[in-house]
Amino acid sequence: MKQSILPFKTRKDAPKDEVSLNAKLLIQAGFIHKEMAGVYSYLPLGLRVIEKIKGIIRNEMETLGASEVSLTALQDKTLWEKTGRWDDEVVDNWFKTTLKSGGELGLGFSHEEPLTALLRDHVSSYKDLPFSIFQFQTKFRNELRAKSGIMRGREFLMKDLYSFSTTDEEHAAFYDRVKNAYVRIFDKVGLGEVTFPTYATGGSFSKFSLEFQTITSSGEDTIYVDREKKVAINKEILSDERCAELGLDRENLEEVTTVEVGNIFNLGTKFSEPLGLVYKDEAGNRIPSVMGCYGIGLGRLMGTIAEVFADEKGLVWPKSVAPFDVHLVALPDAEGTVMAAAEVIYETLSAKMPIMFDDRAVSVGAKLADADLIGIPTRIVIGAKSLVEGNVEITDRKSGETTTVALSEILNYLHG
Repeated sequence: MKQSILPFKTRKDAPKDEVSLNAKLLIQAGFIHKEMAGVYSYLPLGLRVIEKIKGIIRNEMETLGASEVSLTALQDKTLWEKTGRWDDEVVDNWFKTTLKSGGELGLGFSHEEPLTALLRDHVSSYKDLPFSIFQFQTKFRNELRAKSGIMRGREFLMKDLYSFSTTDEEHAAFYDRVKNAYVRIFDKVGLGEVTFPTYATGGSFSKFSLEFQTITSSGEDTIYVDREKKVAINKEILSDERCAELGLDRENLEEVTTVEVGNIFNLGTKFSEPLGLVYKDEAGNRIPSVMGCYGIGLGRLMGTIAEVFADEKGLVWPKSVAPFDVHLVALPDAEGTVMAAAEVIYETLSAKMPIMFDDRAVSVGAKLADADLIGIPTRIVIGAKSLVEGNVEITDRKSGETTTVALSEILNYLHG
């Protein structure tokens, strides 16, 4: 991508109406656009990050053997009435609308009910189970507070996975596989060292749920971490009795502030019973399927990555989720020889890796400041002096370390 044809520009200053660091930086750097509180559009750079995150998650879901679908956002009121979740006293963040022909619809905040109902036409025997289904779907939640940028949205993209098993034991085995897949996901996006599986309340479904919490000063949760065991417990259920039950020593736990980036729940037969998702066992008995649900909010994950790695100059993306691997910056020169040389480098590198080329006719200061703000992992700077010497300067955005590399050795250096 050439920066000169990118219609969405960086801003000199961060937006003053934003409280959260992720929204300030992502808007200033041209990754997202705020439509209203809790509602953001993803611009080309931001969409590339989301797609990279999506690719990492999809790979892990497919490794689990899950099948991908895309369900509707509009929800049938009658399904949710059967499970008791249409009532605003039970779910207080619905977005609901009225049809012109009469009747109400909801904008989906989750998809347990519609997917469970859909599967009644596809499950009849124990031979049809187990299986799992996932999707990337826009969710709508009428949040009272929407001041955390893309980390708490009223409209947001979620990966939701649902599992369907014949027994509790079969479900538990899959649940454990998902836990391990989530650990790999957060490791791959760069958050592995600061993200912990965290025991939390299981609500009405089970004794415990498992959250994945990332340490960040901007988080809204408090957890207690056992760094040696790489596990934590949420403050809401913290007690000496619970610690002992989970094999944790209260004295070894460290209090930290975190943001929840994923969760997994045991659902039991909470949805399969009222919605009639049953199978016949070998004896012909009709038995409801045992279910689980597993969520990751992609925008929340992107916002968390932005906040965890940002520095005083701007964003710092891990390579695995960066919009481009390399940012080529051509410094202005009167003769145009630098730009010509940079074009050759761009054509060579773009055939090998994702690269953004700053070919704009702006000042050196503006180019370097924007490169810092956008946060692509590797920066190649070519100017008149370095060109005469047959070199470029390659800088690691995270460490700030700069290396002089010969023009003929750029590819070898990047691949080394």
